[in-house]
Amino acid sequence: MDFEKLAVWQRSKRLAIELYRILAGCRDYGFKDQVTRSALSIPSNIAEGMERRGSREKVWYLSVAKASCGELRTQLMIGGEIGYIDAGLASGWINETRELSRMLSGLINRMSN
Repeated sequence: MDFEKLAVWQRSKRLAIELYRILAGCRDYGFKDQVTRSALSIPSNIAEGMERRGSREKVWYLSVAKASCGELRTQLMIGGEIGYIDAGLASGWINETRELSRMLSGLINRMSN
């Protein structure tokens, strides 16, 4: 299956783009770098995993993508609380990372069986 057709890849790519755009003017480069790296890691690891031949490799990369969802969720919570990210945007993105994690869990379970 082409990774570009996966809804989880499409949604995670969209989230990464939104975060890059919103944080473009953030002057805390350490924070911006961490958030954008976490966000970029999700669709990137989905793509890399789906391009692998073996299901064990696919599952490993999908698991890395899922872990990046948790990392990004934490950073969004902190960013919202300290005022770097609008609270409403942060809340929506936090919910999106939860949904992406659920989607990745389902994909991992299908690949593992």
